[in-house]
Amino acid sequence: MDPIADYQKWKQQGESLRAQAKHAMETRFRDLLVEAAGIAQEYQRDFGATLKPPAAITSFRYKRAGAPKVKKVAKAAKAAPAAPDPKIAALEKQRAQLQKRIEAAKAAGKATKNLDDKLYEVEDELRLAGHAA
Repeated sequence: MDPIADYQKWKQQGESLRAQAKHAMETRFRDLLVEAAGIAQEYQRDFGATLKPPAAITSFRYKRAGAPKVKKVAKAAKAAPAAPDPKIAALEKQRAQLQKRIEAAKAAGKATKNLDDKLYEVEDELRLAGHAA
């Protein structure tokens, strides 16, 4: 027995196993995220509320699989604008303020993660209210 040759063989097998495990874990992680996003979308569609992730997870975002279908609106409905909803107006104002604060923070070289998260929440509320963000 050559201990050096045995060690090198063991090391090579370990590296191969490590690469396989890494790939398997990445695939499983992606599969679970896709499943979680699907459950969150279904929950939102069925119950009209957004699922909150556990406290240990600080953010969870996903893109919709397809573009939402737009209903055709009669020309008369387009011509007569509905009375503005005060909640939507307040959310739009908040969104505009957050966008300005994000731009100012970026210009100053500061972190914008917290502001980006708040902006995402406001835009999500606008989407839930049926208004394009």
